[in-house]
Amino acid sequence: MYLQKCLSTRDSVAGPLIVALVFLLAAAPVLAVPGQMPDFEQLVESQSRAVVNIRTERGAAMTPTSKQAVPGIPEFLRRFRDFQDPRGERKPAEGLGSGVIASADGYVLTNAHVIDGATKIVVQLHDRRELEATLVGSDPETDIALLKIAATDLPAAKFGDSDALKVGQWVLAIGAPFGLNQTATQGIVSAVSRSLPNDNYVPFIQTDVAVNPGNSGGPLFNLDGEVIGINSQIFSRTGGYMGLSFAIPINLAAHIADELKAEGRVTRGWLGISIQDLDQALAESFGLATPKGALISAVTPDSPAAAAKLRAGDVIIAYNDQPIARSAALPPLVAASSARSSSVLKIWRDGKARDITVEIGLLPGKSVAVTQPASGPLGVVVSDLTPRDRASVGVDNGVHVDDVEPGKPAADAGVRANDIIVAFNHEPVDNVAELVELSQSAPPGSTVPVLVQRDRQIRFLAMKVPPRVTG
Repeated sequence: MYLQKCLSTRDSVAGPLIVALVFLLAAAPVLAVPGQMPDFEQLVESQSRAVVNIRTERGAAMTPTSKQAVPGIPEFLRRFRDFQDPRGERKPAEGLGSGVIASADGYVLTNAHVIDGATKIVVQLHDRRELEATLVGSDPETDIALLKIAATDLPAAKFGDSDALKVGQWVLAIGAPFGLNQTATQGIVSAVSRSLPNDNYVPFIQTDVAVNPGNSGGPLFNLDGEVIGINSQIFSRTGGYMGLSFAIPINLAAHIADELKAEGRVTRGWLGISIQDLDQALAESFGLATPKGALISAVTPDSPAAAAKLRAGDVIIAYNDQPIARSAALPPLVAASSARSSSVLKIWRDGKARDITVEIGLLPGKSVAVTQPASGPLGVVVSDLTPRDRASVGVDNGVHVDDVEPGKPAADAGVRANDIIVAFNHEPVDNVAELVELSQSAPPGSTVPVLVQRDRQIRFLAMKVPPRVTG
């Protein structure tokens, strides 16, 4: 009716424009027809009973507005944080999340950050029963937690094969965004094996499925009704959905859950190397036609890598016959390897490829293979601090300085290796991504104060922001 009315207008400009619009619409390809669309109705009906809602309490505390809602906080990948009372009242802090029943005898899979610090965990089933859960184990490195509730004959979900996922496949999420129980949203797989900053051990599934706070820990299904991922993170300027969501592959999540169930903790393989990506110029300097692989920038003494005689300048291009396109692809593979097992690394050294066998060690600390980025315009290589690191050096926030490049702004300002950068240009620095964004937003050519801790003493240094490099 609307088009008919428009076409009958006497307007000399609107008429031709609408005719052209109709022609374009008629010529456009039909991307989907109702008969070919996925039957999400049946999928939701058959699988929603395996999805649970999770409510947590964290004890009496002030409940300020969440960090991601505060103006001026740099944009970054965000895990779906808890809902908090905007009035700032002193009351038990409550969090909301989602989960999926992993077995009929009461094991539930969710995100580690959903239950982090919880003093009480309550699981609400599809039939609205509420059962208090016990924490079997949690692995913050992969953001996976395993819960147990006292129930039997539960409708457990079927796990699929996340390694078989292809870009473009339909997927469906069920969870409780903003506390709205049993909400279903659909989309497609946008990318697989996506590496994200500060997540060395997870090759994420990227989708365009609408997920929001409260979806955390909920399942991502394929069209066969199989769980192929656990929703974990979003990329957002506001803390809400903006078209980019990330899920932990179920193959990895199930492996972590098995270890948590058996041992209550997760063990990981260890090489003892620092690695970085190659750009085209760096690749050519090593005799590689294209920038691929993980470039070893440092080898830890007395490590498995040192025993195998790996050295700085080697480029790992395959791990147990699995190609390494970027450095971020290596840590999850090493982490998944059993201690004392043998792995074959294909490396590029002195202009040719060769195989080296290495006996994988047991990870003694937080790093399997630390992805060490180039120093960038500031001339400083930094890494995130774990809560344990912060406690040991006596800071609440900050990043560790791993290396300083001579002749660059950081070195000129007096920054040294092993310093802790606590603030940049009057803004607190909580992680590497925040430092990068703060340095990029500072006026080029200006001099800004940088607050560092060195030997447990706090001091300000004046750093000149380099000019922008365009190309």
